[in-house]
Amino acid sequence: MPYLPFPEHWPAFMSKDQLGDWLEMYKRIMEVNYWAGTECTGAAYDEEAHEWAVNVVRGGQNGGRETVKLRPKHLVLATGVSGFPSISVFPGAQSFKGEIHHSSKHGDSAQYAGKKVVVIGSNNSAHDISAALWENGAEVTMVQRSSTLIARTAPLMELTLDGLYSERAVASGLDHHTADLIFASFPYRVMPSLHAPVWEEIARRDADLYKGLEEAGFLIDFGEDKSGLFMKYLRRGSGYYIDVGASQLIIDREIKLKRGEVDKITESAVVLNDGTKLEADLIGLATGYGPMNEWAAKLISPEVAEKVGKCWGLGSGTTKDPGPWEGELRNMWKPTKQ
Repeated sequence: MPYLPFPEHWPAFMSKDQLGDWLEMYKRIMEVNYWAGTECTGAAYDEEAHEWAVNVVRGGQNGGRETVKLRPKHLVLATGVSGFPSISVFPGAQSFKGEIHHSSKHGDSAQYAGKKVVVIGSNNSAHDISAALWENGAEVTMVQRSSTLIARTAPLMELTLDGLYSERAVASGLDHHTADLIFASFPYRVMPSLHAPVWEEIARRDADLYKGLEEAGFLIDFGEDKSGLFMKYLRRGSGYYIDVGASQLIIDREIKLKRGEVDKITESAVVLNDGTKLEADLIGLATGYGPMNEWAAKLISPEVAEKVGKCWGLGSGTTKDPGPWEGELRNMWKPTKQ
């Protein structure tokens, strides 16, 4: 980090506790003006003063809350890749007598021991929640509505990032600043052609994994042009699962799998469009998130969000990444039209 590099004896991939402690220490040593427990409730641009008026609510005296108005010249939205939870409204959901919640609201899976759970979705959140529920004794069925890219961490790291981000890279004298510069230097236009052969090799190495998933009925893809996970992430930020164990549970039929669209929800079940009825005590909606500029609409205004335009994606013309071609990530790490 600026002015204070990570200790040289630390591993290439530090633990969450190491990073958390480091950030806390960095804030104190570098005297960073950091406000924890603070919520931004709104912002507006003052055209005459050429500055922003930003309202935040933070902890005040005696445990109360106080509203503070800030007047910065620039406003940075570092709110993450995703917007708000995308909660699908299925016919009949209001009649369901069990519990329905979005993956963002999923808490302790232990409370669902012995319960029947239907998880709608088949990407990262769906797999992680399904595995956690199974580990805690729930009877889990995952509903896959569209194909998913599956990748194990080991070949993904070895074949795509090992030369830049690994203990071997560190031993060769490559520091993370140089690695970041090299990684950022590849033009997005040529990336698909560079990644496609890598994913051919991953498919070959993990042929047994993919065969097992397909035999279980799981629908797999490697991107519309076979360019793999990174391009899918850059284009749409969804549609994949980095396997940390749930795939084998699907192969072993420990996590049940059904494919299809949800037709309706009854008092006690999810009904698919082929008539399949899945009894449930809990319905988990692993249905993703909206676009990140939803935050701009909420914190500033819908007009500003529209002026800024779509965020993320390259304009590749693939699913969820409409053209025209941008050549870079839309409205990321640069001044916008507002």
